Amino acid sequence: MNSGFAAVASLIALAVCGCVEPPPDDAPSPAAAAVRYLADSDDAGRGFARAYEPRSFVFPEDHGSHPDFRTEWWYFTGNVFGAGQRHYGFEVTFFRIALAPTAPDSTSAWATNQFWMAHFALTDTQAGRFHAAERLTRGALGLAGANHTPFRVWVEDWQVAGRADADAESFTLKARSEEAEIELELESLKPAVAQGDRGLDAKGPEPGNASYYYSLPRLAVRGSVRAGDAGADAVEGFAWMDREWATSALNEGVVGWDWFALQLSDGRDLMYYRLRGEDGLARPQSGGTLVGAGGEVRRLERSDVVLDVLDYWTSPVSNVRYPVEWRLRVPAEQIDLSIVPYLPNQEVDLSVRYWEGAVAVSGSAGGGQVDGNGYLELAGY
Repeated sequence: MNSGFAAVASLIALAVCGCVEPPPDDAPSPAAAAVRYLADSDDAGRGFARAYEPRSFVFPEDHGSHPDFRTEWWYFTGNVFGAGQRHYGFEVTFFRIALAPTAPDSTSAWATNQFWMAHFALTDTQAGRFHAAERLTRGALGLAGANHTPFRVWVEDWQVAGRADADAESFTLKARSEEAEIELELESLKPAVAQGDRGLDAKGPEPGNASYYYSLPRLAVRGSVRAGDAGADAVEGFAWMDREWATSALNEGVVGWDWFALQLSDGRDLMYYRLRGEDGLARPQSGGTLVGAGGEVRRLERSDVVLDVLDYWTSPVSNVRYPVEWRLRVPAEQIDLSIVPYLPNQEVDLSVRYWEGAVAVSGSAGGGQVDGNGYLELAGY
């Protein structure tokens, strides 16, 4: 989120705080139109479908688009290692935002009710550099879109696509900017995990204020990474995929979230997000999952997880102070983890500003030592 876990509509709305410069009135941009729309009154969601009941996910159909809902996103984060164990972290995210429930009554090839945004970030730990880039376009003229058969999501020249020749959940992921490029093959090692209540993930107490949410928590990764002026580096590692679609927004009084997606050396994967209130405390809808090495799933409620901030980093660009080092405990599972960023400066400062970056994990679980890698997202600071 995410990006990265929930409520992209609210994340976009945060841009109203100054992250997006409004264009001249005679040249409105799709980004500015999306921000104005999503930050509008409670009527902004009128005419769209909402998530009310748990559902069974069906693939590959649910990998594709759900245009009846106002927003949805495909979120890939991962940690890979190249020659000499050189570490890279990557984030590639695709967001679809509907500007209206129905397409405009127009014969123009440019006409659309869909706005698309994509982010690509690469952490090059050895070089101490963080690259972030963005694509913004409309869902017309083939510039962006999503198909489920064959599976493909794209925003201009960035894309994730399913491998038609593979029996498992396998994808190719490609993105590039002037400073960085990735071309990766991803294959899921575990079944999809339905988050929340059988896929229905509440964002507030009101009916319909929820998303449909599933994850592929452990994807084996192979491919190549280019960072800066260096040539391509052959890499291997693991990635995480999050999928959500919704019409809801964050509940009143929620100012942001902290999202953890961790892959441990004992084969388990842990996702937890804390929805933060104005008092800095976790709201009741906070939660996550612990996925066993064999794919078994345990739901984590707010009361199951204890979070403590260990250290902060202040951005020299935005002057925002982010809590980037953490201790995460799940007492019932004897899990006690220290979470440290590979680089403190992994702030994404594009149309929307947030901190999202690769983290190293160490600690104990079930009486034994564990380590691992993951991603941390900090929004609303």
